[in-house]
Amino acid sequence: DMEENEIMEHLKLGIIGVGHLGRVHARLAASIPTIQLIGVYDIDHDRCQEVALTCGARAFTSLPGLLEQADAVCIVTPTEHHFQLGQEALQAGCHLFIEKPITSRTYQARELLKHAEMAGKTIQVGHIERFNPAFRAIKGQTIAPLFIESHRLSTFNPRGTDVSVILDLMIHDIDIVLSLMEHRVTSIQACGVRVVSETEDIANVRLEFEGKAVANLTASRISAKDMRKMRIFQNNAYISLDFLNKKTDIFSLEDAPGITPLNPIPVGDIGTGDRARKVLMHQPPFEDINSLEAELQEFSLAVINNTPPPVSGQDGLKALEVAEVILSQIKLP
Repeated sequence: DMEENEIMEHLKLGIIGVGHLGRVHARLAASIPTIQLIGVYDIDHDRCQEVALTCGARAFTSLPGLLEQADAVCIVTPTEHHFQLGQEALQAGCHLFIEKPITSRTYQARELLKHAEMAGKTIQVGHIERFNPAFRAIKGQTIAPLFIESHRLSTFNPRGTDVSVILDLMIHDIDIVLSLMEHRVTSIQACGVRVVSETEDIANVRLEFEGKAVANLTASRISAKDMRKMRIFQNNAYISLDFLNKKTDIFSLEDAPGITPLNPIPVGDIGTGDRARKVLMHQPPFEDINSLEAELQEFSLAVINNTPPPVSGQDGLKALEVAEVILSQIKLP
């Protein structure tokens, strides 16, 4: 029919689940030129109505109603519903943006990916830290990590405790690390403890990669203050990312391969005599973007232009595979 052949100019998007995060999705989607927010759906009808009003979108009282009108949906519900809703949306012919983690279990994610591939639909997963200005700032540099250390600490928030801190917080860093490392994971060692909730509240994980690179990840949700930092060590360079304050510092020896310092500040020398080499510090230019807005924008473009999404369903599955091994190792009594 005519409609199929028309060039899509904007994506008709629906949002499923308008709790705290879904509300933000709706507000931002309503303002993105390549997206036409056609409506929202939530089992809490009053909240659904209220969010729809503030975004100038329609409040759908039934999920099939929304799926019928939409080209794509954002699934912003508790993780345990991602799989079921994803299947339903694919069945109805919708592309999917799914908040992280992609599903509760890897077998569900595999099933979803298979379904999407057969249906020719795009899945993008909401690993939002890939869109953090601090991370985007290192795009032009050659990143070849030998050792990565990350700390993601957050103050206690009862909203997140229905899932383990691994799926709630650490999954962000698992995804970032997997996107930076070129080899596969060969070993995973993990420990975690419960302090105040039914699942792990703090955990430490060591990932080893083929080719000897190592990542050491710590996540906690019972800290006195928030911290989201990652340090990357590689040949002749050290890169410090602060996801919370959106700051990136790169320290490199003057002839570090693949690192192009912009307005470098000399911070000292390493070695003495003829062996001395300058250490330079620079902060790559950074664009202050709204990360959630950027990921929705890129999702819409991936669907409209039929190009691969920046964070694919496959990426979501890989992060979840690692998380699942970690969870099985931590198994608390």
